[in-house]
Amino acid sequence: MIRVFEPKLSYSDKYSVIKAVVNNQISGTAENVQIFEDKLANLFDRKFAIALTNGTTALEMALRTLNLKENDEVIVPSFTIISCLSAIIRSSAKPVFCDVDKDSWNMTLDDVKRVVTPNTKALIMVHTYGLPADAKNITEFCQKEGIKIIEDTAEAHGQYESGIKCGSFGLLSTLSFYANKHITTGEGGAILTDSEELYLKLKKMVNLDFGKINRFNHSNLYWNHRLGGLQAALGIAQINGVNKTIKNKQKQAKIYDNAFSGSENLFSIPQKFYGSTENHYWVYGIVLKKDDERDKLMSYLEKENIQTRAFFWPLHLQDAIKEYSLNTKELKNSEHIGKNGLYLPIGKHMSLKKQRYVISKILKFYGF
Repeated sequence: MIRVFEPKLSYSDKYSVIKAVVNNQISGTAENVQIFEDKLANLFDRKFAIALTNGTTALEMALRTLNLKENDEVIVPSFTIISCLSAIIRSSAKPVFCDVDKDSWNMTLDDVKRVVTPNTKALIMVHTYGLPADAKNITEFCQKEGIKIIEDTAEAHGQYESGIKCGSFGLLSTLSFYANKHITTGEGGAILTDSEELYLKLKKMVNLDFGKINRFNHSNLYWNHRLGGLQAALGIAQINGVNKTIKNKQKQAKIYDNAFSGSENLFSIPQKFYGSTENHYWVYGIVLKKDDERDKLMSYLEKENIQTRAFFWPLHLQDAIKEYSLNTKELKNSEHIGKNGLYLPIGKHMSLKKQRYVISKILKFYGF
């Protein structure tokens, strides 16, 4: 089976973890964790980084720092991972869905403006599948309107928008280091910020708020979301290889692009640029033009030992929110992309031979 993604660690990655084991740097208080956080802050042009258990936790902790109330609204693109939705609901706020651009698959300023109300207090700005959101314009608008931005940079390690690093736009930015991310710790995540006040608060929130005088006299009922030293050791090595990872995916994407030229009437391929920003292909997705064809293609490829993955299912169509009264209208792009999109195998595990095999089977499905 050719997997849609498969981790492949380098010698440097393995050496870094083994070194941590030898030096007993394994806990959440290991020196490796602080080193990893410092490197993250530097990589994303931030003052502070807080490493924690995963990207979902990062979103939830970031939103909790905003002290949102029941009638406060948080804008989120409908086309994204459910972690964004669950974090909003668990923060006591109300999610408000905006649509995304049909070609970049990301939220734009126009999408945001359509759903802003006097109750809008925050916005989760998500960069999806390799291209950035309309980050600079959205940020400038939100600053004027007093809307706080949580920037979900889980899929945009090493990406830029308007020449500015993704991960440096929001009041708080979140990262995921799941195994399929450009920087991985297996499981793991982080929050980035330039606010020392929020940094110090978050350090307490993810580490049980131990007392300074009496360690076990706690002022708050906070959480234990620490990242371990072994994961941090892997992350340190991964940071050094992120540019190589991106270049490899861009090379593979070019092969797919060339092979699928002329197929525009059957499916669309990823947009190569958003303004001056080049796609770095966290995934290589295609969106079929014909409804009800995606599952047939995926089933066919599965029989040919090729794993694919359906696109995110729109948040406003999730079974988990049927009990809520939320806006679910005028989200046509999110619905079309979610119902007809899938992504193909890409990454270090893919040889040119395997990639050509995937291409040949897709073309065969369409009678070429």
